[in-house]
Amino acid sequence: MVRLPLTPSEVERGERLGALLRHARGDRPMLEIALSAGVSPETLRKIETGRVATPAFPTIAAIAGVLGLSLDAVWAEINGAERAPERAAELAGTGHGPRGRLAS
Repeated sequence: MVRLPLTPSEVERGERLGALLRHARGDRPMLEIALSAGVSPETLRKIETGRVATPAFPTIAAIAGVLGLSLDAVWAEINGAERAPERAAELAGTGHGPRGRLAS
């Protein structure tokens, strides 16, 4: 299967996603977050650095859940919000993460 090259907007969106997740993780160890999300630390590292610009949805959902981020808010932030990393602190811990909704 031939994979098409990413568009510049896809690369930029991947970089915004990485910055958002990195900022939301804060001082927490990458290993802790990765293992809690069920992904390898290398996968999380690649996503945070933008080397994986289009990660699989279940991967992002798992990481966002561990970080307490709402998937709706993550999607809104990576699709045009210039202040995504700054908003991560506001989004984290709001109780709107996937796990919070499922527990209701």
